[in-house]
Amino acid sequence: MQTLAKRVEQIAPFQVMAVMERAKQLQAVGKDVIHLEVGEPDFSAPAAVNEAGMAAIRDGKTGYTAATGLPELRQAISDFYQQRYDVNVAPERIVVTPGASGALLLLSSLMAEVGSEVLMPDPCYPCNRHFLLQVGAKARMLECLSENNFEIDLSALEGHWQEQTTGLWLASPANPTGSVLSADYIAKAWEIVKQQGGHMLVDEIYQGLVFDGEDFTALSVSDDIFVVNSFSKYFAMTGWRLGWIVVPQWAIEGATKLAQNLFISAPSIAQHAALRAFQPDVLAECEQRRQTLAERRMTLVQGLERLGLPIASAPQGAFYVYVDVSSITSDAMQWCLALLQTEFVALTPGADFGMKDAHKYVRFAYTCDCARIEQALQRIERFIQS
Repeated sequence: MQTLAKRVEQIAPFQVMAVMERAKQLQAVGKDVIHLEVGEPDFSAPAAVNEAGMAAIRDGKTGYTAATGLPELRQAISDFYQQRYDVNVAPERIVVTPGASGALLLLSSLMAEVGSEVLMPDPCYPCNRHFLLQVGAKARMLECLSENNFEIDLSALEGHWQEQTTGLWLASPANPTGSVLSADYIAKAWEIVKQQGGHMLVDEIYQGLVFDGEDFTALSVSDDIFVVNSFSKYFAMTGWRLGWIVVPQWAIEGATKLAQNLFISAPSIAQHAALRAFQPDVLAECEQRRQTLAERRMTLVQGLERLGLPIASAPQGAFYVYVDVSSITSDAMQWCLALLQTEFVALTPGADFGMKDAHKYVRFAYTCDCARIEQALQRIERFIQS
């Protein structure tokens, strides 16, 4: 009998998929489900971006591009860093990838050896550790405290470094907590990692969606930090599957070889569409959407406070609020399923993101309008009282 590769057994399924499957079943029989579980706002890509993609199809721009991306798109990303963050990033350091997931897979292949490990905060985005498994490496999750906004304690970071440790992966703004790291924190973390001879990644795919704290790039700290970004969040181009990674000068050749072999190229139509994303009118539209998300954030935060549900860390960015439900349940997953079944509100259990005390937490995504968020809060209040 044929068997699957052993690495498959080590990949945990998303618990939220059970929530989403049940939500679909309820919707199919006419139930009004409010979706606060999915990390995708109810925005589509800006109309001008969609039109640029359709124009690319009409004009026959549907073939392979260079493995590292359209030269003009890499230049546009470079210009964006310069104009928005006053950081000079040479276009040749930018590799356009099939989504940020492609960038993370590329980085795993580029910097992780078989048997090596990468340090990550607990909680964090779960796919990161699964990308490492694909190359025979692994993640070691470092327990982070809610009172410290789930940031790794840098005073203990050097003590966590072992012979097989090769790097540190951070995210800002972070999923699931919405926490935003400061430039000072990034600089201190990089100094420690550099002294250990390791590499550091800062996942910036929610860059631009900052409401409190600094909206900056880790590239302002050092050219030797790896940075991953995406067109999915700020630009709302989720299904276009387009991201990028900025690599140090010394890693360009290796990253290019991997891009050639892993992807051939990112989707050409998406790349031509993304060129339009950097024009002033589209950027203005994206900024207006950020303001809309800020209003939704305030509605949700105030509502949760009214219900007496503690917010685990200050939701400074992205579009998530991480909530401690341990005062009303000992099993967040079962609580989420019961809430969905009874009041038709879908949330994401914390076990998808962390290991330590993950059963205590639930992620709320403020990805629908304020009226629906208020309605969800009313349903949750009724569920808690019952």
